[in-house]
Amino acid sequence: MTESTNSKARSNSIELRSLAWQVAPNLLQSFKYAWAGVAYSFRTQRNFRIHTVIGTLAVSLGLVLSLSAVKMAIITLTCAIVMVLELLNTAIEAVVDLTVNKNYHELAKIAKDCAAGAVLIAAMTALMVAVWILLPPLFRLLMQI
Repeated sequence: MTESTNSKARSNSIELRSLAWQVAPNLLQSFKYAWAGVAYSFRTQRNFRIHTVIGTLAVSLGLVLSLSAVKMAIITLTCAIVMVLELLNTAIEAVVDLTVNKNYHELAKIAKDCAAGAVLIAAMTALMVAVWILLPPLFRLLMQI
């Protein structure tokens, strides 16, 4: 990145966080703050973008395969859990970086590694759910072609 791009990114980040310390005066503002967190993660976290794309593909494939409502709910919940954990991982990393001023500390490493491990386990579980729910009807559909 160029210095100008870095400066703009820092400026945008500061703008997004300028009201973060305040309590939302109404429900709409609460949703705006929450969406700002999701948008921040989508913009800055590669893995969140990957999980978003894969989750969208899994849900779309389920719709194409006309899965039952229960199976669609399982796929949707599983994808959501992975994305929620990725958001929490991002939050934990930010708080840890804030408290240790981006200096190495063994406890900071443990916190970050454990948060990332939670996402990893959820992602592996989501993959297993996809294999069990999506693959059999997908294979049946491919055999008909």
